[in-house]
Amino acid sequence: MKFIKDLNSGDRVADIYLCKHMQVATTKNGKTYYSVTLQDKTGTVDAKVWEPYSEGIDDFSDLDYIDVYGEVTSFNGALQINIKRARLCHEGEYDQSMYLPVSEKDNDEMFKELLTLIDSVKNVHLNKLLNLFFREDQEFIKAFRNSSAAKSVHHAFIGGLLEHTLSVTKLCNYFAGSYPALNRDLLITAAVCHDIGKIKEISLFPTNDYTDEGQFLGHIVMGSEMVSEKIRLIEGFPVLLKQELQHCILSHHGKFEYGSPKMPAIIEAMAIHLADNTDAKMETFTEILKNTNEVGWLGFNRLMESNLFDTRVES
Repeated sequence: MKFIKDLNSGDRVADIYLCKHMQVATTKNGKTYYSVTLQDKTGTVDAKVWEPYSEGIDDFSDLDYIDVYGEVTSFNGALQINIKRARLCHEGEYDQSMYLPVSEKDNDEMFKELLTLIDSVKNVHLNKLLNLFFREDQEFIKAFRNSSAAKSVHHAFIGGLLEHTLSVTKLCNYFAGSYPALNRDLLITAAVCHDIGKIKEISLFPTNDYTDEGQFLGHIVMGSEMVSEKIRLIEGFPVLLKQELQHCILSHHGKFEYGSPKMPAIIEAMAIHLADNTDAKMETFTEILKNTNEVGWLGFNRLMESNLFDTRVES
C-alpha cells in the first residue's frame, strides 16, 4: 500500500485506510458532504466525500476500515484526498499493524530498561511505590506500555508513553550524576511517574483521543492522584516525601500557561520539567524532519516558534 506520509498532490490512491473520524457536514450552498480523517501507521490525512449518496460510496463510520479510491489534492497548503469510491472492509482484509502508529523501539527492551532504573532506587518507600505500579499492577502495566504520550504533538504512537518516560528518566539519571544537590531517588521516581496520568487522559489506539476524565482533570492532576492512592497502601510513607513527589508531578510542565498547577519549587521538580521539555521538543523536531518532503527551509512552526531548517553540513 502507499502510506500517507508518501502521498503527494496529484497522486491517485486505491488502498485500504482506517477511518479515524467521519463527520457529516454542509457546504455554504447547503450541500451535504462527508469530512473524513484517514489514518495509517505513518499518520493521518484529511479527506472529503463530495457525493456521499452516490453509487460506490458505502456507509461507514469512525474506526471502520475502508477501501478508498480517490485523488490527492492540496488545499490551504495541506494534502487532502477527494474520495470517489469507498467500500466498507471486513475483518481479514487488512492488517491492523499497518494502520496504527507504533514506536520504532522495542517495547520489551524499553520496559526492561525502565525496570532496571526502578531497581536502582534505594529509598524503600519510593522503591515500593514504583513496584506497586510497574511490577504488581498488571492492568496499569498493560495500559502504560500501549499508551501514547500525546494525541498528536509528540510520541503519538503505541508505546509512546513508555518511550517518552524512559527518555525523561535517563535524562534525569544524567542530571543526578552531574548535580549533587539533586536527590536521585526522588528524581528518578518522579521521572518514572510524571506522566502516568496519561493512561487515563488519552484513550488507547485506534481512538487515541481525550477521555471525559482527561478533559475535566488532565493527566497532571490524575497522575498526582494515582500516586496518592498507591501511597495509601504503603505503611509509614513519609508525609513530606509524598508532598515532594506530588509537587514534582504537579509542576512538571513548568509554567501556569503550560498547564502546571504549580511552578517548580524544589530542584528535583525543575530537573523533571527540563527533562520533560527537552525530550518533548527533540521528539517533536525529529518527527517534523521525518515527516517532511521539503529540503532546506521548512517554514514557520507554531510549536517551535521558529522558521525551521533541515540541517545540511557541507564538507
